[in-house]
Amino acid sequence: MSIEIELKLQLSPKTAKKLAAHPLLANIQPLKLRLLNTYYDTPKLELHAKRIAVRFRKKGWQWLLTVKSAEPASGGLAMRSEWECQATPGNFDFSHVDNDDMRHFLEDATEHLEPVFTTDFRRQIWHVPFGESLIELAVDRGTIESRGKSTPICEIELELLSGKIDDIFGLTRKLQEQLKLDPAIASKAERGYNLFTNEPYRPFKAKAATINAQMTPVEAFRNIALGCLEHFQRNEKGLVTSDDPEFVHQARVALRRLRSAIKLFAPVLPPEFVGAYGQTWQTLAGALGDARNWDVFLTETLPPIQTAFPNNRDIKRLRNAARQRAKGARQAITRILDVSEYPRLLIEFTAAIYALGDTLPLQLSEFAENRIASRAKSARKLALRHAALSPEERHRMRICFKKLRYTLEFFEPLIASKRLKPYLAALSQLQDELGLINDHITAEVLVNEVLAKQAPGPIHGWVVGRHELLISESPEALDTWLAIRKLKIDRSNS
Repeated sequence: MSIEIELKLQLSPKTAKKLAAHPLLANIQPLKLRLLNTYYDTPKLELHAKRIAVRFRKKGWQWLLTVKSAEPASGGLAMRSEWECQATPGNFDFSHVDNDDMRHFLEDATEHLEPVFTTDFRRQIWHVPFGESLIELAVDRGTIESRGKSTPICEIELELLSGKIDDIFGLTRKLQEQLKLDPAIASKAERGYNLFTNEPYRPFKAKAATINAQMTPVEAFRNIALGCLEHFQRNEKGLVTSDDPEFVHQARVALRRLRSAIKLFAPVLPPEFVGAYGQTWQTLAGALGDARNWDVFLTETLPPIQTAFPNNRDIKRLRNAARQRAKGARQAITRILDVSEYPRLLIEFTAAIYALGDTLPLQLSEFAENRIASRAKSARKLALRHAALSPEERHRMRICFKKLRYTLEFFEPLIASKRLKPYLAALSQLQDELGLINDHITAEVLVNEVLAKQAPGPIHGWVVGRHELLISESPEALDTWLAIRKLKIDRSNS
């Protein structure tokens, strides 16, 4: 078995033509190949469900059987286990797979394997010495085909042949100085399966954290931060190609979780890292926040107002104003994602995450317990005073609860499960109620702006009244949460 460390980048055909003239490649003679690959799975796509890819590849006159474990990528970087050997097409001999569980699974599935899609592309390969490393740079151009449908391939793969991961990022940064290269998260196999299943592109939700008690705090942060980055990247395309507001919502949640994780782990991270990346995402997060606020107003807040005042002429003015603001916020998101600094940021941030080292001899369980207690204490302090809170303090309390929830989700694998479920349920209910209050604050702002030239009317009164009603109902959810006992970390596996 080998570990494949690979960075994937998307580029336009026009940019691909310019690549060979780059100073780092100009004096290296590329190797040119045509690669034809057929990927196999069972009728129920059992391999895909286990994130395993099996293919036969024709490379010149040679045929290869390849097995890959498809771990998710973030910032374009993927680390995959790979087993490859010479083979005869149609002869599935998995004896070269030294992972016993995987080999047995594949052998049991062999008689059911059938082709699901093909990739056919031409590859140019440069072996580039960079820093202390030797890196294979491959440009692939061709197509993925399945069931009579096809989609183009135009991408770069940078594979570390020897040396340090840092040098892959260093080479990428040098290329990005002259060429527009965007980190890509979907492998050819993933794109092939999407073509085969014909599933529409959907909003991507956060995955559960996969940390364990044997990790150091920095290792846990790396795992969590890369998960947040994947969460965002998987929704990135939808921000500019889809009107579905859920893409905005999920992208916003991803950045909130990422920024919360940086603050949560700040005590074990280098101050320069926290200083550099704690605020880096703020502009993009702000644009996503604006878009989300107006999406919520249009889809959730405005309809009951319209029901209450079906004949009020101001409803149309409010709807048009909200749509205009939502459109402007979407355009701001698109502009941010389109600047050349954005793909560079993804590379820089991913490189910085991988470069982090441990500096404190601290067990993850101890660190998690302390951080959960700290976040819960901040929220509890405000919750005990909820009746006397100012609007600003109530907003701060909502943020405290959101941070607490993210903290619990990050550390969930370490927490005694019996207490976590009711705790999260109470916290979720509380967040929903506080979120509705915040939505009506946004509604008040819009109503005041749009209807500023006239005296407060029935719509303004309804919004204010609804806001006050929601505030009066929140103490019950707060009391429910306050009554739950503190959570404990399960130290049995520490």
